[in-house]
Amino acid sequence: MYQVIKMYGDWEPWWFLKDWQKDIVEEKSFEYFEDAFSFYKTECLSLKTSLPSYKCHDNLQAAFWDKTEQRWCENCGDYLQQYHSILMLKDGQELPKGTFSYHFNVQNDESRPRSQNCKLES
Repeated sequence: MYQVIKMYGDWEPWWFLKDWQKDIVEEKSFEYFEDAFSFYKTECLSLKTSLPSYKCHDNLQAAFWDKTEQRWCENCGDYLQQYHSILMLKDGQELPKGTFSYHFNVQNDESRPRSQNCKLES
């Protein structure tokens, strides 16, 4: 089974931090890759047209953001960018890089560097 997962939160989807599933806002399952991929592409296009910045990885993980959409983090003492993300998994696992003959590794912006006080929990 393939899963297409939409997330909203402080980190891009490829970090897979501890408790990353708490950021899931929608999840759909598909038996066939083609159906999952079609849904993924449609959702990516929708996010790309509604948010000005994006970064996409070849293993079908993408983050979209608007630089004005941030939240204050007490622990970091800084504002954190909020990301609308989408990713495709197979049986709950990342798709291996190099699986595809086409490339999705594109971006039109860089996200703001994080404060050094903000720690990753993987």
